[in-house]
Amino acid sequence: MSSAHGEQVRVFEEQGHEEGGRSLNWWGMIFFIASEALIFANLIAVFLYLYIRDGANWQLPEAEILGSHLPAAAFPAGLNTIILLSSSIFMHMAGSAIRKGNQRKMIIGLIGTIVLGLIFLGGQVYEYVDFYGQNFTMTLGTKGSAFYTITGFHGIHVSIGALFLIICLIRGIRGDFTAKNHFAVEAAEMYWHFVDGVWIFVFSVVYLLPLLRG
Repeated sequence: MSSAHGEQVRVFEEQGHEEGGRSLNWWGMIFFIASEALIFANLIAVFLYLYIRDGANWQLPEAEILGSHLPAAAFPAGLNTIILLSSSIFMHMAGSAIRKGNQRKMIIGLIGTIVLGLIFLGGQVYEYVDFYGQNFTMTLGTKGSAFYTITGFHGIHVSIGALFLIICLIRGIRGDFTAKNHFAVEAAEMYWHFVDGVWIFVFSVVYLLPLLRG
């Protein structure tokens, strides 16, 4: 009797509580993302406060590309935005594929997401090096510290997401995921879309707002 009851519980857990709604793991991921969203909301609010207080002095340095100087929002941040948002397409493809049991398409989607995520991080590093060469550093008052804090904090999240995806890729190649057992990929998809969505706000506030005002 007890073993039969235990088997029913195991089957119920494997199905992710589909009969009663979302699984506890899903809700736990939502709670985690919500807490991270609050942190970003506070950082953006602080940035906006500092910008309004000292807005006249908040122009970012120009980016030097092939000997020409472009507004900081044009490159690499603008291009990076396109790259990061494009990675969400691959991530959605991976999640949709494994929900249908298509492991090959899932692997392709994960690889595409990881590659674009790493390109984004490379673009951010390039920008930091360029800005430091123009003496725009973290020690440059509130402007420098605020810029590197909010963009760096987001970069850390992209790095964590990329590491998470690499682990999912290794497990996917190993055949660990099926159409009914793939929560790790689902969680990675939720997290990656969150990171991409947050970047839209960061890019708009940090890069576009000073550029439009200027």
